[in-house]
Amino acid sequence: MATATASRAERWQAALHELAAQLPKTAPIAVEGRLCRAVGLTLEASGLRLPVGGRCRIAAEDGQWIPAQVVGFNETRSYLMPAGEAHGLVMGAAVRAERASGLSIGDEWLGRVIDASGAPLDGRPAPRGNRICSLLGAPLNPLNRQPITQPLDVGVRAINAALTLGRGQRIGLFAGAGVGKSTLLGMMTRHTQADVIVVGLVGERGREVAEFVQRTLGPDGLTRAVVVATPSDRPPLMRLHGAWLATAVAEYFRDRGQQVLLLMDSLTRFAQAAREVGLAIGEPPATRGYPPSVFAHLARLCERAGPADRGAGSITAVYTVLAEGDDLDDPVADSARSILDGHIILSRELADGGIFPAIDIERSISRLMPEITDEAQQKLVRDLRALIATYQRNRDLIAIGAYKTGSDPRIDAAIDAWPRVEAFLRQPRNTPSRLADVAAELQRVVQPPAPAPAKSAK
Repeated sequence: MATATASRAERWQAALHELAAQLPKTAPIAVEGRLCRAVGLTLEASGLRLPVGGRCRIAAEDGQWIPAQVVGFNETRSYLMPAGEAHGLVMGAAVRAERASGLSIGDEWLGRVIDASGAPLDGRPAPRGNRICSLLGAPLNPLNRQPITQPLDVGVRAINAALTLGRGQRIGLFAGAGVGKSTLLGMMTRHTQADVIVVGLVGERGREVAEFVQRTLGPDGLTRAVVVATPSDRPPLMRLHGAWLATAVAEYFRDRGQQVLLLMDSLTRFAQAAREVGLAIGEPPATRGYPPSVFAHLARLCERAGPADRGAGSITAVYTVLAEGDDLDDPVADSARSILDGHIILSRELADGGIFPAIDIERSISRLMPEITDEAQQKLVRDLRALIATYQRNRDLIAIGAYKTGSDPRIDAAIDAWPRVEAFLRQPRNTPSRLADVAAELQRVVQPPAPAPAKSAK
């Protein structure tokens, strides 16, 4: 017995000596430095040795400490980006390192409105959690992800019928300003059949935060939701953190086996915040002023959504993309289309015609729809697309009366079906349309019942 104890002690002693021998090879981390330069959004500190992504705080003139993060370095200087309002900074201010830690997320986060740092915005005490989660998450092995086999009922007729989404799918919602993007998000928030809804309001107007919480979600919807809000007046680093935190919250509930709907508004503002950070530290602009790191950030953010690698949990993500000037070839929009599993495009022409939600079925696509719907529904959708395409191609001729009825049976069918198509696309905000009813609704649009024969007069 004594021999075994001595042998175990010798092994522990040898292991400690091996670790001690490695210590001199590791450069010590300098925990305090001095602020030596401030230009625009970028701060420079000397004497501070922290890795990229490391957290620190800077002493302000009024005695407050401003949080910051290391975003780059150059020889002996570290580039910092403030995570708060950078007022009262002076030359030579102390810069102190902070211990890296994630946020503690738990079920108490449900029904709460918080900012990118986890601080409450609803006037209630800070929510507690039972699991420390990293903002950047942990990548999943793509071969271990569960397949997407179940459709998701979002309560919107046009999406359920013609652009059916799967549980764990990532979709982009592309729209210009004033086309009804927020209205459609609100419909999906209220009507989607999901266990938890996580809303990330990134870089939007501060007024919209209160409106979304009070009007769109309401008291009932908020009970199963978590809202992470970082308005446009927040520093760019905090806007990035807002998107990362909303995704981390969705990952927490997904890993517990729950079905999560993640609504991110908007992916464009996230990319613009990443551009501000990249340009501020000297990264060269590449595509229309966007540095290459922006597109890497987009891919990393979107790849975190989807089904889990174990269990039945999944994150169905809807990312809004602002098409500035209705330009769908914007670099962010083009990159998002290549990353996501489909896109829903809102049409300004439909919106101007009073059709809401203004979903352009002809230009939208759900890449997973063939895997989660039957052949009968897919045929009805193909017929619907054909009717819409035929009508749109001949719309000008029809409008000026240049088309003569009977010249082309396909155009005649499209003209006859167009009022039914418009009625199909229109949907009141507070009236859900369920997935179980889409086949019958498509049938009535594409193949209406024949009129009953007139009774002969006796």
